[in-house]
Amino acid sequence: MRQTAVTLAVASALGLSACSGLNDRNQKMLSGAAIGAGVGAVGTVITGGCVTCGAVIGGAIGTGAGYIMHENEQARK
Repeated sequence: MRQTAVTLAVASALGLSACSGLNDRNQKMLSGAAIGAGVGAVGTVITGGCVTCGAVIGGAIGTGAGYIMHENEQARK
């Protein structure tokens, strides 16, 4: 159990370190993907569906939503 916790902590730190040099569009897309994957996974757990499928579909929809949000903000400027 302890080894799993250490592995997850190291993987999280490495994953977050890759996010430091992103531009505004990429940050919105990445945060949309993370939020969408989380919502998709939780939604499928509640409804009894395929958790992996829900996370992948939610992540894809979240990425698209982040891109659309960025483009709308750019159009308003």
